Amino acid sequence: MSRLKPHEIEVRSMAIIDGLLPPGEWSPGERAVVKRLVHTSGDPSLAPSVAFSDGAVEAGVAALRGGCLVVTDTHMVRIGVNAARVEAYGGAVECLIADEAIAEESRRTGRTRAACAMRAFGARLDGAVVALGNAPTALREVLSLAADGVARPALVVGMPVGFVDAAESKEALVASDLAFVAVKGTRGGSPLAAATVNALLRVAEGEA
Repeated sequence: MSRLKPHEIEVRSMAIIDGLLPPGEWSPGERAVVKRLVHTSGDPSLAPSVAFSDGAVEAGVAALRGGCLVVTDTHMVRIGVNAARVEAYGGAVECLIADEAIAEESRRTGRTRAACAMRAFGARLDGAVVALGNAPTALREVLSLAADGVARPALVVGMPVGFVDAAESKEALVASDLAFVAVKGTRGGSPLAAATVNALLRVAEGEA
């Protein structure tokens, strides 16, 4: 076992995960995303918490193939997304959380930096894939921008983690008319948000 190459380990891992998941539960694209999330978390019990809107995978894949902007709420998500694959389609991965202008806006308004960052993106979120793994306030801001007609993302990857408004903000996403992939409840996190985008890139390239 120790002599297995990295690719062989991944292939074997994904085969094990596939055997642990119920058959016929998801479309092929959705199943590819769920498998990546289980692989990233090391937790097969996560699978039932993954929720998709109708056509979410197709919407995300189409946006990525079209060279969309991928917006993240943390640099951990930004670094985790395979930027080379995004850029190969003509897209880009961006995060504003550490910008001084965002910090100043947060101090001035009392809003979180994550929320200020989403508002700073504003209309640029239209048609984007928005991957959120940390901040419920960022997800709330995206929902508000959509409701106000400012921007409608092609897909929202809603995976804020924690015990204060994480579950509730994701419930609001599920109840919205936006295309989404979400992990319901308190679980989530930056690695899962990045893994979702990477899974969609694999689907886009026919690897999943």
